[in-house]
Amino acid sequence: MRTVLFICSGNYYRSRFAEAMFNFVAEQRNLEWQAVSRGLATHLVFGAGDLSIYTRHTLVARGIPLHHTSARPTQLVEDDLRRADRAIALKEAEHRSMMRDKFPAWEDCIEYWNVHDLDGATPDAALPGLERLVMRVIEEVSDPANAETPAKGGDDEA
Repeated sequence: MRTVLFICSGNYYRSRFAEAMFNFVAEQRNLEWQAVSRGLATHLVFGAGDLSIYTRHTLVARGIPLHHTSARPTQLVEDDLRRADRAIALKEAEHRSMMRDKFPAWEDCIEYWNVHDLDGATPDAALPGLERLVMRVIEEVSDPANAETPAKGGDDEA
């Protein structure tokens, strides 16, 4: 089983949505891929609960069972990066400097997207854009010839 790692700040909203979406579709298509998600600063969501209400509502609205995402926010560790076949940070302007500070050897080894957090976009705007990017990765990994190709999501704004 190959792994795509979705990275965000709190591992509470965006990355958890990406993880659940990817795992749901990968299971439907019998892909030999799974997603995991981690946060660079999970302390930011301490006490907020296990999952963003926006993520929960959007997954339920799409018929995606919540077991397709982790049970709670999980802090990124270097072993997560080592185990991943692909690693994607969800907003370059937010996460590149965090990667540089916490995992400098990995800063340029991961993909970066531009999916806004709640301070830059409403969930109604951000999550459909994130869904399109996740589906792009699904399509890429579905084709063995493209499985190693990074998603072309870096310039897309969601």
